[in-house]
Amino acid sequence: MRSGAGWGSADSDRGDPMPDSSTGTRVGWGAGAQARAGSGSEGGRLAVERAVGLLAGRARCRTTEAYRHLLRMASERECDVADLAGRVIRLLDSAEAFAGIPAPETVPQLVAAALAGHPEKVAPGPTPWLATVQGVLDSLPGMSGYLTAEADDTGRLADLVWAAASPEAVTPDGRRGSQLIGLPVSRHYPEVLAGDRRQVYQRVLDTGVPADLGPVRVAEADFTIRAGRLGPGLLISWERLPDPDRESDRIDGMEQLGNLGWGEWDLVSGETYWSPHLYRIYERDPALGPLGQEESDAIAVAEDQPLRAAALEAFRRSERVDVVTRVTVGGRVKHLRTVADAVRDGEGRPLRIYGIVQDVTEQQAGADRLAEVERTLAAEHELAARLQRIILPIPAEPIDLPGMRVAVRYLPAGPEAMIGGDWYHAAPLRDGSVLLAVGDVAGHGTHAATTMAQMRHALRALAVITSDPGLLLQHLNRLMCELEADTPELAATAVIARFDPARRELVWAQAGHPPPLLSRDGRTAPLARPAGPMLGVIDDARYADAVIGFVPGDVLLLYTDGLVEHRRRGLDVGLDTVIATVDDAVRTAPEQPLAELLGRLRRANPDDDTCILAARPRA
Repeated sequence: MRSGAGWGSADSDRGDPMPDSSTGTRVGWGAGAQARAGSGSEGGRLAVERAVGLLAGRARCRTTEAYRHLLRMASERECDVADLAGRVIRLLDSAEAFAGIPAPETVPQLVAAALAGHPEKVAPGPTPWLATVQGVLDSLPGMSGYLTAEADDTGRLADLVWAAASPEAVTPDGRRGSQLIGLPVSRHYPEVLAGDRRQVYQRVLDTGVPADLGPVRVAEADFTIRAGRLGPGLLISWERLPDPDRESDRIDGMEQLGNLGWGEWDLVSGETYWSPHLYRIYERDPALGPLGQEESDAIAVAEDQPLRAAALEAFRRSERVDVVTRVTVGGRVKHLRTVADAVRDGEGRPLRIYGIVQDVTEQQAGADRLAEVERTLAAEHELAARLQRIILPIPAEPIDLPGMRVAVRYLPAGPEAMIGGDWYHAAPLRDGSVLLAVGDVAGHGTHAATTMAQMRHALRALAVITSDPGLLLQHLNRLMCELEADTPELAATAVIARFDPARRELVWAQAGHPPPLLSRDGRTAPLARPAGPMLGVIDDARYADAVIGFVPGDVLLLYTDGLVEHRRRGLDVGLDTVIATVDDAVRTAPEQPLAELLGRLRRANPDDDTCILAARPRA
């Protein structure tokens, strides 16, 4: 029984006091309750006191709380307090007197014995009986409960009252579990006592032999019911039966979700079955029945005959078939995946063929589109690669220019990567000096390669007008700004250097580009960058020049950001690694550092292309 603490208070008016057995004090009970119990009825009052005492002792609460609980129950059930007290006394007294007060470890045997019809196997023990039964029901799945019997004047079963309930026990009004305690079954299921079930329950109570009923219709579902005697009451469980219509709807929903259907062909009886969605896949009226062999052959695409023949051979070898073929349905070609197998006799001969057919037309169309995109990308990659080889030939060996030797290496991000916009320039000028440059256009593919070609050729043409690196970058910036008007978000970086062999002097400028590395006397360091923004960002940008000496023994390295930037490491780590490589290459081969250096810088960056230009003065 539940404690009455959460059920509300008693009537506010006070009548004669009632003793509190737990505290020695006296508590009043309302005049309204006296009226419901029968005014001046000594027997009714004694019954109420007895019931309150039993409730307080079982729930381990104060008698005032038990009394309020009793009043609350009487009010909810709209019955006389004295009558309700009598029912409580019968429930709790019979449970106390019942010789089935099991120890905790024998609870499972208690339930098993009750369901098996052997209540005599329930052994006495020290724990509260109903609380133990409730503990067992709390751990059981499904709907089950322990119900005590109420007898009529003839001693026969009149009603059943919930004494314990599993958490999933529920009534049509939404009450669950412990909310059912103390409620008669007839309140929500009057048909239980009006039909044959009452006779079955009476027989279980009389004989102790468990009974099964069902299927029994409860609300909108069918159940099987099992009842076993347990002490003065019944332990009853309800198991819901599958709804054939609901299962059919569920299967049909799954078929539509997967756009598949299934079928069977009994080779012994000749009967063939198709599921509803299989008819939808073939756009066939179910009244016509499954397709025959001639009809199947008529809609099959002829070019798939080798596939069907190979699948048939695999089936004859007792293998499971999984094949995609095409059929023409409703003037459209459908791609159907068929997975089929068979039940065979002892010699391997098929007796019944069963299989699943899935419409994969949309998936196949998506695969075809992806293949077309792949072919387009491959063609674009090849075109960009050819364009790059034409406009940016990479010399295999170092080249000699006035007063210096230059070596170039281009490292693509990977064999499948799109061609990038990295470029270089190394050529003598009319005045005997040498112009060096390395640049990087943002993006990949034919567009980046085309822009790279425009910049490289523009630099070559502009070098006829001026050889000042800062002015050259200003002209290239104007070009990029004009191109950006047609192609938004176009940007590029570059570094340009002019070497004067007579003066052993290097003048250089940069536009948002990584600074060159200079190796001198066995130590490599980046040059301090003069001011200069990226190309194509600011229309009237200015680019400052810087001047350094460039003497025999020095090594200059121009490069794009793919050499030092990497997603798995920071920029400083990448730069330090390259500096260490340059130092080691110069120490190892001081007479031919360029070949040694480029031989070491072979590792491509998987995220970006890399262009490297190394130069050293000649004595």
